[in-house]
Amino acid sequence: MSSLTEKDRPIVQLLLNTGTCPRCILRFCSVGSQMLYRHPHQNLMKDLKEFLKNNQEKEDTVCLDVVDPPCKRIRLEYSEEGADDLNHNRAIPQIPSADDGNAAMESSAVKVCNVCLGILQEFCEADFVKKVCQKVNSADYQFTSFVFSVSLPPQLSVREHAAWLGVKQEMRNLGLPLAKDDIVQLKEAYKWIIHPQLSEELGVPADGKSLFEVSVIFAHPETDEECHFLATACPDCFKPAKNKQSVFTRMAVIKALEKIKEEDFLKHFPCPPSSPKTLCDALEIQCNNGAVFVAGRYNKYSRNLPQTPWIIDGERKLESSVEELISEHLMAEFKADSFNFSSSGREDVDVRTLGNGRPFAIELVNPRRIRFTAEEMKRLQQAINDSSDKIQVRDLQLVTRSAIGRMKEGEEEKTKTYSALIWTDKAIEREDIAFLDDIKELKLDQKTPLRVLHRRPLAVRCRVIHTMKSEYIDEHHFRLHLKTQAGTYIKEFVHGDFGRTKPNIGSLLNRTADILELDVESVDVDWPPTLAD
Repeated sequence: MSSLTEKDRPIVQLLLNTGTCPRCILRFCSVGSQMLYRHPHQNLMKDLKEFLKNNQEKEDTVCLDVVDPPCKRIRLEYSEEGADDLNHNRAIPQIPSADDGNAAMESSAVKVCNVCLGILQEFCEADFVKKVCQKVNSADYQFTSFVFSVSLPPQLSVREHAAWLGVKQEMRNLGLPLAKDDIVQLKEAYKWIIHPQLSEELGVPADGKSLFEVSVIFAHPETDEECHFLATACPDCFKPAKNKQSVFTRMAVIKALEKIKEEDFLKHFPCPPSSPKTLCDALEIQCNNGAVFVAGRYNKYSRNLPQTPWIIDGERKLESSVEELISEHLMAEFKADSFNFSSSGREDVDVRTLGNGRPFAIELVNPRRIRFTAEEMKRLQQAINDSSDKIQVRDLQLVTRSAIGRMKEGEEEKTKTYSALIWTDKAIEREDIAFLDDIKELKLDQKTPLRVLHRRPLAVRCRVIHTMKSEYIDEHHFRLHLKTQAGTYIKEFVHGDFGRTKPNIGSLLNRTADILELDVESVDVDWPPTLAD
């Protein structure tokens, strides 16, 4: 059982007198019962008026029956400074009579609250809850729970601060302290009221860890007007931001309120605050699902297909890419807003990826559909493979965000296997290239290749060729199978890149060498898990 006691009387009387709604009054009285805030607005107003009319001196003057235990926030106790104001029987000092508050009670008919600007009034009603749920249902998301968030107008912090200063002064006069931390936060009280209504209407529970977020953004036309004095008093707290329409952001206002002196605040803003001209506006109701991650391996069979869209100076060079051939199907099935593609390394546009393929992962942002069975993922994989002869995917599966890190772990310590078709200017015999098979752990110094210098920083990278095996074709051609450290530039190892890679095949053979074809035969990353066919 939580109750309003005699020490709450001055708070109730002061705030009712200045146009504060019943729920905000409960917040300032440090009432922590969630159930109590859910009572109808009219009932709460009636209870508060009855409380003011009652002159009994017992602390259980008005008891509001609720099932919740007392909240830890209720910790209003007498301070040492106020001890002299108490009589020997620890009685509460005499406070103004409730009869003097009749005018306040009469004027406290439903009007916009001077503290919450109507958030705990209009926007707690069933009509608004239905409006939110209609928006959620029309967005066609899959979800089994939800988390609710709310964005409030920045000047609410100013009005709350003003109300607290006014109440604090009243309590100080009576020898009763009120710390700002004792006040129940507006957002917290709002969620206490709105959560059960949303949960009942949507048919799923509220869960703070849910990946599906329902958010309401409130705005108020008088924000800049009411916060302007803070910019004058604390100009360093308000700096223009690129993506912000106003400098009066919530964090900037809070920072200024922490910095401004109490006497300066009182000069510019009424405490408690005056009644607002208008109600808050629910500017936007948004839904967002947490990202879903899909992983697999892809093979690339075309020598005219980039891994990602190839765009130079705003002009597209080729019509498609590996990324797009895979993602277009995933985007359609998951109904996502956008995607982010990543992979274990990348191949050039003219390089094929064979063998067991290259691991990749796609982050699908804000998907409407999130649940897929293993059989549905198989059908999705088949749809991708049937759509193009340039790529194939395998082991397509849903994974977690943390699991993707395994694709990148120790990337440079991994090995990759290649097959290169090499041309030489001078004629060669089998014996001329046989020695390459005996070279093990060949260390290279590779300056950033000229062909990627426009997008990679200039550096010298040490790489290792673990093994090589040559395959003679004719006097000017041979195939070289290489097992290398990941990140090795194979093309540059063959032709030398004008001496930027040392040693290279040309220098080892003492002749000019160039690469005609390159295939990735394996990427030795044990991820994602292999799936049964």
